[in-house]
Amino acid sequence: MRLSFNEIRTRAANFARTYADATYEKGETQTFYNDFFAIFGVERRSVARYEEHVRKLNNKSGFIDLFWPRVLLVEQKSAGRDLTKAATQAGEYFDALKETERPRFQLLCDFQTFELLDRDTREETTFALADLPDHIEKFGFIMGMEKRSFKDQDPVNIEASELVGRLHDALDANGYKGHQLEVFLTRLVFCLFADDTGIFEPRDIFLDYLEERTREDGSDTGPMIAQLFEVLDTPEDARQANLDEDLARFPYVNGDLFKDPIRTPAFNSEMRERLIEAGRFNWSGISPAIFGSLFQSVMDKEERRKAGAHYTTEKNILKVVGPLFLDDLRAEFETLKARKQNRVKLLRAFHEKLAGLSFLDPACGCGNFLIITYRELRLLEIEVLREIYRAELARMKGGATELPLQSLLKLDVDQFYGIEFSEFPARIAETAMWMMDHIMNTQASLEFGAAFLRIPLRKSPNIVHADALETDWTTIAPGDLSYIIGNPPFIGAKYQSDEQRAQVRSIAALGKTGGTLDYVCAWFIKAAAFGAPTAFVSTNSITQGEQVAQLWPILFERHGFEIAFAHRTFAWGSEARGKAAVHVVVLGLEPRASARKDRRLFSYPDIKGDPIETRHAAISPYLIDASTLSNPHLVVKEASKPINGLPKLIIGSKPIDGGHFIFSGEERDAFLAQEPQAAPYLRPYIGAREFLNGGDRHILCASLIPPQDFRSMPLTKDVVGQVREYRLGNIPAKGKDPDTIKKPGMSSLALAETPTAFHVTRIPDAPFLVMPEVSSERREYAPIGFLEPPIVPSNLVRIMASATPAQFALLQSAMHMAWLRAVGGRLESRYRYTIGLVYNTFPMPPGDDLTKLDLHAQAILDARANYPDASLADLYDPDIMPADLRRAHQANDKAVDRLYRKAAFKSERDRVEHLFQLYEKMTDPLLAKPAKKKRRKGTS
Repeated sequence: MRLSFNEIRTRAANFARTYADATYEKGETQTFYNDFFAIFGVERRSVARYEEHVRKLNNKSGFIDLFWPRVLLVEQKSAGRDLTKAATQAGEYFDALKETERPRFQLLCDFQTFELLDRDTREETTFALADLPDHIEKFGFIMGMEKRSFKDQDPVNIEASELVGRLHDALDANGYKGHQLEVFLTRLVFCLFADDTGIFEPRDIFLDYLEERTREDGSDTGPMIAQLFEVLDTPEDARQANLDEDLARFPYVNGDLFKDPIRTPAFNSEMRERLIEAGRFNWSGISPAIFGSLFQSVMDKEERRKAGAHYTTEKNILKVVGPLFLDDLRAEFETLKARKQNRVKLLRAFHEKLAGLSFLDPACGCGNFLIITYRELRLLEIEVLREIYRAELARMKGGATELPLQSLLKLDVDQFYGIEFSEFPARIAETAMWMMDHIMNTQASLEFGAAFLRIPLRKSPNIVHADALETDWTTIAPGDLSYIIGNPPFIGAKYQSDEQRAQVRSIAALGKTGGTLDYVCAWFIKAAAFGAPTAFVSTNSITQGEQVAQLWPILFERHGFEIAFAHRTFAWGSEARGKAAVHVVVLGLEPRASARKDRRLFSYPDIKGDPIETRHAAISPYLIDASTLSNPHLVVKEASKPINGLPKLIIGSKPIDGGHFIFSGEERDAFLAQEPQAAPYLRPYIGAREFLNGGDRHILCASLIPPQDFRSMPLTKDVVGQVREYRLGNIPAKGKDPDTIKKPGMSSLALAETPTAFHVTRIPDAPFLVMPEVSSERREYAPIGFLEPPIVPSNLVRIMASATPAQFALLQSAMHMAWLRAVGGRLESRYRYTIGLVYNTFPMPPGDDLTKLDLHAQAILDARANYPDASLADLYDPDIMPADLRRAHQANDKAVDRLYRKAAFKSERDRVEHLFQLYEKMTDPLLAKPAKKKRRKGTS
């Protein structure tokens, strides 16, 4: 039975009186510490050893006065001796210990003075023996009750997962696999955690059970663990009377964690040693939120090699739950704390409010979001109780009774709901929630000096193993659910399976076209249909490109939601090994009827840095201030032709030839050596890659050859025949494996009737402007430029005939780049320049006079010409961009900006917001608001 802190304090006072005259190190140390451990109901000899021999780093021997591996190191001196020397000795012993045995706590003592050091937090506590009862909570670690600090990059989480990983591999190699292995490991992890955190009493009884009661050859390890699991699932009053004493010490756990029987694994000596190695590790320091994801990775050896690459940092999780509800709750609490009237009554009502909240993560994985949310709410609950019982706590310092935490702590794991597609992560999430519950119970116990333990488990988190997109969420979570949170899977439209694509189309209900939505969009739509305030992490693709016009009208109009807050693009991931990171946004949505007036927008000048916060009356789905728009829900729709007065932009030649018309430089030379009369028709062929990086490709323009000339050009005629056969599906593409070639479609079959022609033919006879379809996201400017005949542009560039220098300058400006980044789609992370969405919709500056830009266009072209051997990719690499070219662009940017307005633009977002005002005027001039100075307030 766990002792109450009242009982422990009473024992501590008696201990202090008993040893008030103790002074002699050699004669009284052992009796002193035997009785000291007895204060906490722990037998010293069951956990700690006297005079532990250590070979120090200088090769000299030493003896630790008292040593508890992984937990405590004590250096004891006679009364009145200087403890500085003891601290030096303790440090030498600590350094000499094995990494796996180094303790978290260090105690220096001369009987009358205690100096306790927490090596994790560096917190030091010094007090006299007589004051021991007032500081007794500092020694809660003896019962497994340790204060916790949470660090994203704490290597202890990775180390723990690797220990489990080694055990997993051994069991898996022995044929113990699948569901049985997953359940077995989940139960083991709970026992390892319980052994070091006070759930099992005394500490390390599970480790002792493994070391002392199982054979070294491992032959009985599996059955002994199976018997323990049965005991953990059996109430104490229902156990057999003659149950082994070592097993009888374990508590009844409940919570269905040990309920279902599983096959008993067969161990050998090596597997047993790996389990004991995991048992010797100090599990009290792990974070359930981070460890859960790492634990999942042990099931995949390849993933484990990148341990730490895929867990979500706590800092990033707080970017979701903070603005959605936690910041508001903390602000409300601070307001209530300052109240002078009805303060306690209002705080009690606030506490009830916290206990009434409920949360759903419909793609919960290993439960990271639920676990961190629960932790933060429990920490807030502790603060609330501290304020309510401040006077009572002050009185307790004088020895009054402790707070009845069993009835005061109201938050519990059953307020949390999760849906997870894979069974193993779902079970990890459930277990990790219980682990966090215990950590927070310990925190409350140490805070209020009242031992509190929720064993047996009475309540469970509601984690369901199911497909969230095929499940009615109302059957899992309550209708009055408070919030929906999470990080649904990122799968682009092109990478979805047929089943996933069908799911998205069914949920989006966009009609015959079905849309091209990312997989994550389905979670947004289902959450909006559920009706609870929601915050999800998403790839930034749903705030760019064609998806905006498909997704956001559903959320805004069909379901009546508004953007409550948003984090603009930033790098989401871990700085641990593997360093996996993607560019994401965080979107917080809430029903329009209850939408807040101030919307929070977090922008990242450095995507790996901290954000700057601004507040607005409305936020656009492009994650800009929408308060200056008549329609804050405005989306840019693809236009079939320019609506801005610019000349038509078209794609280059698209041959559909299987590569038979296309020649490398060497192939061209070899061909012309045999058939020189083909020279006028083999022309330079430039796509995005050649335009940006250079290259030597050529294309045979067979449609320009007079029919009679084919008589003397047999090789050319043969190429045309190959194109015809390819289009008919009779031969593969040039240089490709036939098995990878799909049969041509109807367009190819029709083209087979005119094999000299391209599918799309663009053979310019005058200079033309070129814009690559795709360009690196690293570049400040997506390079464009002029080309001239005989060059033939490919379909991977966009071309404009008879473009003026001023048009070049406008389209090469920071203003146009801002529009591209805001509304254009992405290919992977690269800029994707689409004619209908970016070019045809780009808002022009007021007035028609662009000629002021001619000089700046020429300056850019002249600066490029200074480096004739450099490619455009070289010149526009942001790390090595020549100074004169950069200056020419900056001057052009200023000139373009002045065409749009006199006041300078402060940022790219400022440009985009201005462009959206112009776009609204251009598309619906009757609705457009007159331009006015934007209101911004608040920074953080």
